[in-house]
Amino acid sequence: MEKKKNKVHFLQDYGSLIALILLVVLISLVSKEFRSFNNLISLVRQSTINGFIAFGMTCVILTGSIDLSVGSVLSLSTAICAGLIVGGVPVGLAFIITLILGVLLGLVSGILVTKGRLQPFIATLVTMTVYRGLTYIYMDGKPISNLGDSFLLKFIGRGSIFGIPFPVILFLVIFVLYFFMLNKTTFGRKIYATGSNEDCARLVGVKTDKVKMVVYALSGLMASIAGIILLSRLGSAQTTLGEGYELDAIASVVLGGTSMNGGRGRISGTLIGILIIAVLNNGLNILEVSSYYQSVVKGLVILIAVLSDRKR
Repeated sequence: MEKKKNKVHFLQDYGSLIALILLVVLISLVSKEFRSFNNLISLVRQSTINGFIAFGMTCVILTGSIDLSVGSVLSLSTAICAGLIVGGVPVGLAFIITLILGVLLGLVSGILVTKGRLQPFIATLVTMTVYRGLTYIYMDGKPISNLGDSFLLKFIGRGSIFGIPFPVILFLVIFVLYFFMLNKTTFGRKIYATGSNEDCARLVGVKTDKVKMVVYALSGLMASIAGIILLSRLGSAQTTLGEGYELDAIASVVLGGTSMNGGRGRISGTLIGILIIAVLNNGLNILEVSSYYQSVVKGLVILIAVLSDRKR
C-alpha cells in the first residue's frame, strides 16, 4: 500500500515534467526541424506571451478563482499603448501608462468578485466582453500601425542580451519574483490560505478580499506586459490580439498541477505547463496539423489534466 502511495505521489509531483520530456522526445523523433536550435529559441520566445499571463493566472487560480478577461486586457492594453505612441507620447511613458491600465483593468474584475459578490466566472466573463468591445470601439475595427522606430519599442520584444532574447530574460526574472512571492512571503501564504479554505483564512485574520483584489490586479499587470511585448514584436496593434490566450493560460496552470479548486499548486509547475503548451503548439504547426485538430488535441490534453486533478 505504501509503495502504491509513493508511486501516486511521484506521478503527482513529476507527472507534468515526464509528460513534457516525452512530448519533446516524441516530436523530435518525428521532425528534425523541431529540434533545430533556431526553432527551440523561437519556441521559448513565443512561449513568453502565454507565460506572463499564466504566471498571473496561477495566483488567481490558487485563490480558488479564475480570470477569463486576460486576453481582452491584453488587447485593450495593446491598443491604448499603440494609440499613445502614435499620438506622440514618449514610448517609455506609454509603457508605464499601459502597465497602470493593466493593473486597473484587473482590479475591476477583483472588485466585481469581492465587493460585487459575483462568481469569478461571471465577473470575468463580463469584463472580458466589455474590454473586447472597448478595444473595437477605440480602434474602430482597424489596426494601429506606424509606431515609429523607437529603440526601446523594438528592443522590448525583439532585442537580445548576449544572444538571449530580452522577453526570455524578462520571463525568467518574473518567474523568480513569483516563485519568491509564493514561497517566501507572508502574502504568498495568504494566497494559499485563501484558496484552501476562505472562511478559515478569514477567521484567522487574512483579509481574503484584499488578497483576491491584489492577485487580479497582478493578473491584469501580467496581461499588459504580454501586450507590450506582443506590440513590439508585431509593430502594430490588431483588434484580434489576445483572443484565446486566456484558455492557453488556464491550460498551462492546470497542466502544471495547480488545482482548479485553489490552495494547491506551484509556480514551477506552471512553468512546465507553459512549455507543454508551447511544445504542443510548435510541434503541431511543424507537423502541419490543421488548426481545427490542434484545438481538439489541446482540449483533450486539458481534459486529461482536469480529470487527473479531480482524482488527487
